[in-house]
Amino acid sequence: MGAIELKSVEKWFDELQVIKGVDLKIEDGEFVVFVGPSGCGKSTLLRIISGLEEASRGDILIDGNSVVSAPPSQRGLAMVFQSYALYPHMSVRENVGFGLKTAGKPKSEIQEKVDYAAGILKLDDYLDRRPKALSGGQRQRVAIGRAIVREPSAFLFDEPLSNLDAALRVEMRFEIAKLHQNLGSTMIYVTHDQVEAMTLADKIVVLSAGQIEQVGSPRELYEHPANLFVAQFIGSPKMNIIPCSTVAENFKIEGHGTGSFPYHATGRKAVKLGIRPEHVQLGDPSYAHMKGRVDVVEYLGADTYLYVTPEGHDTLIVRVAGTETVKVGDDVALIFEKDFVCFFDENGQAIR
Repeated sequence: MGAIELKSVEKWFDELQVIKGVDLKIEDGEFVVFVGPSGCGKSTLLRIISGLEEASRGDILIDGNSVVSAPPSQRGLAMVFQSYALYPHMSVRENVGFGLKTAGKPKSEIQEKVDYAAGILKLDDYLDRRPKALSGGQRQRVAIGRAIVREPSAFLFDEPLSNLDAALRVEMRFEIAKLHQNLGSTMIYVTHDQVEAMTLADKIVVLSAGQIEQVGSPRELYEHPANLFVAQFIGSPKMNIIPCSTVAENFKIEGHGTGSFPYHATGRKAVKLGIRPEHVQLGDPSYAHMKGRVDVVEYLGADTYLYVTPEGHDTLIVRVAGTETVKVGDDVALIFEKDFVCFFDENGQAIR
């Protein structure tokens, strides 16, 4: 079992509050990703769950039992760090089984668990090698294997792929996703990379300045961001944000077009309109919501990104098929797909 609950958790360093009353439920077997910009508190929150940092206030429950006063060794969790922290003089087998050895486990049990972890992580052929003979991805798998043999109630990953190159990051993302499928264990994963968050998570927790901005599935956060921060943090490229005004179900972009959308004001007026690059189409100027000139063209093969500057507004990013032949300097008409437009009020909160 690996259900984890945080209740009004706070962390203070003297007069500085870095975690601001976090409430969160993580169900048994969920893959939860903490994501946010540098300094938002995601690693600190993970360390509080693990017991490596003490919570200043609040409670932490694991399977319904409070562990806020328990040391890390008694919480039944296993942590995988950004640094592999392998013993260079030991073989892979010895590194993976070291924690069990220091705990006084019998040799037969250690061998059985090491072989099991090696089979899951495809390390069977490397068990007698030392870390210096391994690639970065293989070393990270050894570090994960060391966590697996402990049979924890939950795995905690603190930016485990940060030291790998781009190709290895993609490979290890796949390995970690498969590991979750095979083990079915609760996993909490910290990253600043929203692509990792989108591809790995069952549930994403978006953090900013020590507090939760939104919790939800990758699709929910991408399609229905709760506020401007989430809208522009989740998604690559980020969502286009455009000043607008609204009356009832009609909106107007200053100096450009108007439109009518399934927009329910509920007493709040929208001052910003959000639209993702793939939901902006090139079309007939007669029906355009905005018009602008193409400043930059980024050809990526299957897709092309157009950086379009409408008069009187900031540059917008438009994603089109790689077969489009638009050139720098072209004037284009932009039409928004009505089912994917988001509106935000003066406080930056989404209007549902």
